[in-house]
Amino acid sequence: MKDFFKNVGATIVGLLLFTLILGGFAIISIVGMIAGASSDSKPSIPSNSVLVLQMKGQLDERSSSSPFSILNQDQTPPMGLNDILYSIKKAKDDPKIKGIYIENDGFSADPSQLEEIRNALKDYKTSKKWIVAYGDSYGSGSYYLASIADKIYLNPQGTIEWKGIGSETMYVKDALKKIGVSMIVTKVGKYKSATEMYTEDKMSDANREQTMRYISGIWNKWVSSVSESRKISAQQLNAYADRFIESEDPKVFVANKMVDKLLYSDEMKAEVKKMLGLKEDEDISQVTPSQLLSATSSSSNGGKIAVYYASGEIVDQGNPSSIFDEENLIVGDDVCKDMEELMNDDDVKAVVLRVNSPGGSAFASDKMWHAIQQLKKKKPVIVSMSGMAASGGYYMSCGANWIVAEPTTITGSIGIFGMIPDATQLFSDKLGIKFDEVSTNKHSTLGAMGRKMTPEEIGYIQASVDRGYRVFLSRVAEGRHMTVEKVNELAQGHVYLGQDALQIKLVDEMGGINQAIEKAAKLAKLKDYYYEEYPSPLSFLDQLSAFGNKGTYLDEQLREVLGDFYQPFSVLSRIKSQNAIQARMPYFVLYN
Repeated sequence: MKDFFKNVGATIVGLLLFTLILGGFAIISIVGMIAGASSDSKPSIPSNSVLVLQMKGQLDERSSSSPFSILNQDQTPPMGLNDILYSIKKAKDDPKIKGIYIENDGFSADPSQLEEIRNALKDYKTSKKWIVAYGDSYGSGSYYLASIADKIYLNPQGTIEWKGIGSETMYVKDALKKIGVSMIVTKVGKYKSATEMYTEDKMSDANREQTMRYISGIWNKWVSSVSESRKISAQQLNAYADRFIESEDPKVFVANKMVDKLLYSDEMKAEVKKMLGLKEDEDISQVTPSQLLSATSSSSNGGKIAVYYASGEIVDQGNPSSIFDEENLIVGDDVCKDMEELMNDDDVKAVVLRVNSPGGSAFASDKMWHAIQQLKKKKPVIVSMSGMAASGGYYMSCGANWIVAEPTTITGSIGIFGMIPDATQLFSDKLGIKFDEVSTNKHSTLGAMGRKMTPEEIGYIQASVDRGYRVFLSRVAEGRHMTVEKVNELAQGHVYLGQDALQIKLVDEMGGINQAIEKAAKLAKLKDYYYEEYPSPLSFLDQLSAFGNKGTYLDEQLREVLGDFYQPFSVLSRIKSQNAIQARMPYFVLYN
C-alpha cells in the first residue's frame, strides 16, 4: 500500500511538472512570436503602392496594442483613429504611395472622427495623388467620408443609406413599475435629461429642442460637404433622403451622381490597376496604415509633447470583472496618477489631453480637474475633444489652457444629477421579502434596501446635487474666464455642438488632434518637437495575466452581438456600482 501511494504521488508530481513545462513552452513560444514580429527589420514600401484604408467595425481612438492580435490570423485588428490620421499624413509625402483606396466594410464612427479623417484626406489631395472609395454598401456617415474621394464605386447590388439622422430615446418607467422599482431623481438644469428615461414617457420640450439642434447640425454639415464634393445641390440631397433613395435600384445612384460606377470587387481591382498603370497579370502593392508607419522612422528631435488619451465613461475605480465593462474607461484615480507623472517628467514640455467621453462620476471628474490644474502649473495643457467631451468630459477639460473641438463634437451638458433606485415595492409586494432594522440615529439606514427615503432625506440629496452643480459652474467660470452667472445661463445641462460651443466661448478653436499638438508646441515655445502617446500600453505579462478576465474577449463578443444596444445595457449593468452623483450626457448617440 505504501508503494501504491508513493507511485500515485510520483505520477501526480510528474503530471504537474509536465503541465508547468508545457505551459512554459507555450508562453515562450508566444513571446518568441511577438518578439520576432517586433524585431524584424523595418518593412520597405515598394514603389507604385496603394495605401488601403479598410474601414471596418467600430473606430477607436487608438489602435489595439494587444499582443494576442498576432495570433488571430482570421481577422484584421481594428484600426485606431491615431494610426489612420498619421498614415494619411505619411502617405501624402511618400513618393512610393500613389493613391489611397478606401474600402467600406460595416464602418461606424463618431461624426467628429469622420470629420477629422475627411479633413486629413482633403489635405492629402493637395499632393495631387488620387483617392478612390469602394463599398458593398454605405451608411450616411461612411458615405460622407467617401465623398471626399475622386471616385466612388458601389457594388451593383449595394445601396447607400442616405436618409438623414434621427434620435430615439427609450423610456423604462412603466417597465420598472411592473416589477416594483422606481427611481428617486435629483438634478439641476432644465436640459439635464439623462434621468428622463426612468421618470418620463416622452422627451421634454427642452430635450427635444437640444436634440433637434445637434442632429440637424451634423446632418447639415454632411449635406454641405457632400454637396461641395459631388456637385449636387443640398436641396437635391435632402430630396433623395426624403424619398428614401436607398430602396431604389442601385443604378439611380449613378444617375443622380452619388456614385461614379457600379462594380464588383474583382472589377474594382482592375480599375485600380489601370490607375497604377499595371498589367492585368500584375499584383497591386497594398500597404496598410500599420505597415506604412512601421516603415517610417519616428523623429525624436526637439521637445516632447505627451498626447494622453482619455476615452470612455468616467468612473471612480475600474472593475474588470464585469462583462459589461468597456476596455476604455476613464478611471479617475488612474488618470490623476498619470497626470502627476507627466507633471514630474522633465522631458515632457506640454500635454495634449484627448477626450472622448459622455461623462460619468462627478466625484472622479472633479479629482481629474484638480490633477489637470496641478499639471497646468508646470506645463501647458491642451484639450482635443473627439466625438464627445460632455458633462464630466467637459468638467475635466474646462480648466485647460486651450480647448480644440471639431464642429460636430458634442460637448457642454454642464449639469449634475443624482439617481437612487427604490426597490421596496419589489421586495415587499412582488417577492414577499420583509426587512426590520435598528439604528443609532435618524438617518443611519439611509440607502438600505428595505425602506423608502423620506422627503427630508431626498431634500438632503438634492442639496448635495445643488452644491455639486455650483462647484461645476465655478470650475467652468474659472477655466473659461467667465462669471458664474454667465456660465449658469449657458449650462443647465445644455448639450452643444462644437461649432456652437465656439460661439459661446466654451471652446477656443475648431480642429482635430493635429491642431491641438501644434497649439501645445506654440504655448510651450517649441520650434522642434515630437509627440508620444500615453498612457503606455500594458506590458506583455500584464496583458497575459488579464487575458482570461471577463470584460476582454467576452466583452468584445457582447459588443458585436448587441451592436447599438451595447452602450445603454453596459450603463444599466453598472447602475448599482455607480457613484450616486453623476455628470453624464443625457443620451447615447447612434449613427448608421
